[in-house]
Amino acid sequence: MDAMVEDTCLPVDIDAQPVVQAAAALQPALRDYQEAIEREQRLPPALVEQFLAAGFYRMVIPRSLGGLQADPLTYLRVVELLAEGAGSIGWNIANNGIGQLVTLGLPDEGVQEVHGNGPSAMAGTAVQGGGQAVPVPGGYRVTGRWTFGSGCQESSWMLGSFQILDGGEARRRPDGGSMYWRGVFPRAEAEIVPGSWDVAGLRGTGSFDWTVKDVFLPERRTMIHAGIPLDNQWSRWPGVTYALPTQCWVGPHHSAVITGIARAGIRALVELAIEKTPRGRSGMLCENPQVQDAVGRADAILNAGRVYRNAMIAELWNTIAAGGQTTLEQRARCRLASTYAADSARQAMDLMYRHGGSTSFKRASRLAECWRDLHVVGQTVTIAPEWYPIGGRAYLGMDPGPRLR
Repeated sequence: MDAMVEDTCLPVDIDAQPVVQAAAALQPALRDYQEAIEREQRLPPALVEQFLAAGFYRMVIPRSLGGLQADPLTYLRVVELLAEGAGSIGWNIANNGIGQLVTLGLPDEGVQEVHGNGPSAMAGTAVQGGGQAVPVPGGYRVTGRWTFGSGCQESSWMLGSFQILDGGEARRRPDGGSMYWRGVFPRAEAEIVPGSWDVAGLRGTGSFDWTVKDVFLPERRTMIHAGIPLDNQWSRWPGVTYALPTQCWVGPHHSAVITGIARAGIRALVELAIEKTPRGRSGMLCENPQVQDAVGRADAILNAGRVYRNAMIAELWNTIAAGGQTTLEQRARCRLASTYAADSARQAMDLMYRHGGSTSFKRASRLAECWRDLHVVGQTVTIAPEWYPIGGRAYLGMDPGPRLR
């Protein structure tokens, strides 16, 4: 697929973007893989190959490195469509994009090593902690264990955070606080902990714990861990895509997963309603006025959240594209919009689940799958309720804390 050409203006029609059309075209076929995804707790190799060819693993990579340099709305729409096909797929593609953005903050030699040989999958976590390192010539010897290694079964690289020990003591910031680094490890150097991803939903993400033991990590594949949870360390790359604050990426990425699953949930109830006659009733489920009301409400609720999220991202994009600087209130509102879209998706999905009757709790039903996956996504800290008071403090002129810069 040809690389996208970035302009200072967002695409007029996101759904017309080639990579989005590729996601839409593949969406129906994703259901054929769902059983294997759940059973094997990974994305099948054949599917990964299709995703590589479609450009899903290079959406946020600069064009100079062979990537698409996608704007965030295009990236989010791809994630949303894939999550609509299967929640675990959307989750892994979403996390891959954020991991790749983070690695664009590596030294140039490290970026070339990780991204200079064509597209590949990225797994691991950008969250602080998990490993310890001892300095050695040219780099570090690292040992650690990290959780939530989403996509580790199909990845080429693993991202993890660690502290550096000098004489057995962790290095500290000038203010005395804990100091962390990030490192990128070849997947072959990591060990997956069997049985560590035993969950109700998103089983196919394969978010297992993973470890390395006394592995040499060259300095070119390390970088300081800035921000809680992270700051933009990739702004040296040209283009609006890389000048955006992290609030346009982190939070929206998981928000797009949950809104995609909610859309699948609405579709699942619609399909059920036109073929099911509830037990003890004479009419079809679709003839029930309460079901009609629920479907209408769910669609409106879900789209209200999606539109708000996209509008705030577009506002920040346009501010940067015009040569301006985003304000704290803009960034807070962008973060809140992602959380609100996630809450809207949860509300819409719960309406669909309730009106599915006994079908909803049958493990093999699509409604049950969507409900399980959606509520697992909804537990992640990136779209947690804590963002509402954080945003409120920003609006009130108070210090919102380190989670919102």
